[in-house]
Amino acid sequence: MDLPHHGYRATKPRARAAPPAGDSVLFDDTSSAAPGMNSQGFYTPGYNMAGPSNDMQGGPGVNNLFTDPMANAAVMYGSSLANQGKDIVNKEISRFMSMNKLKYFFEVDTRYVLKKLLILMFPYTHQDWEVRYHRDTPLTPRQDVNAPDLYIPTMAFITYILLAGMALGIQKRFSPEVLGLCASTALVWIIIEVLVMLLCLYLLTVHSDLSTFDLIAYSGYKYVGMIFTVFCGLLFGSDGYYVALGWSSCALMFFIVRSLKMKILPSISSDSMGLGSSAKPQLRLYITVATAIFQPIIIYWLTSHLVR
Repeated sequence: MDLPHHGYRATKPRARAAPPAGDSVLFDDTSSAAPGMNSQGFYTPGYNMAGPSNDMQGGPGVNNLFTDPMANAAVMYGSSLANQGKDIVNKEISRFMSMNKLKYFFEVDTRYVLKKLLILMFPYTHQDWEVRYHRDTPLTPRQDVNAPDLYIPTMAFITYILLAGMALGIQKRFSPEVLGLCASTALVWIIIEVLVMLLCLYLLTVHSDLSTFDLIAYSGYKYVGMIFTVFCGLLFGSDGYYVALGWSSCALMFFIVRSLKMKILPSISSDSMGLGSSAKPQLRLYITVATAIFQPIIIYWLTSHLVR
């Protein structure tokens, strides 16, 4: 029986196309999601080689770490511990060494260094040896050429080590062990000299305004004469060495006597070792002269093996 048509047309369902004849397809084709490759096997420029996204790299997790209150509290606690440790270290250092006082001995300029070197090598022409004060505080080396400093002794010590290495190299005797022994010997002699000086001042109860840094400075000035002695020995041989040794030794002795004479005060306790007041200037003179005589011995001991 035929049905009447009421304005619409009946459609037939389309049949699904069969796969092409040939090899059977075992898996679905998902090659459309893979990056395109050219004939040489390289990826096309459109492919993103940057790697995984931020979500895969844990970017939000890192941000959450810094916004976490517990993490911030841990960072602040660690910072406070570090600051407390720094304060403790500075306090322990201040017990044995005052940093402000140490800075005083390095407040120098070029003018001071040149004038001080001239005084060390030609002290006989210098007239005023008194250290100047301002409100019971000694002036800095930059302001007073008679003030002791640690810049010249430090630089002279380094220069002496370098010059010793050059002298040993010229004589084909250089080795790191020999140079290290030379440096350590020079440093040990300075320490021994300062300790002996402090012990003498303590045992004889000589009241002076000499500090440990002052003694290190005066003991370290000998390196200037040692440099001059070794340099003359390398240039002019043994004759030049002994002439320079005599000149630098006499100049240093004169410098030490005049400088320590102004620093060591003549006040000694009356009951010290049963000595009366008449022995006060003699003790001051003995300490000063003994310190000055000791300088040429050290200079010869530390330089004689460098010149042959």
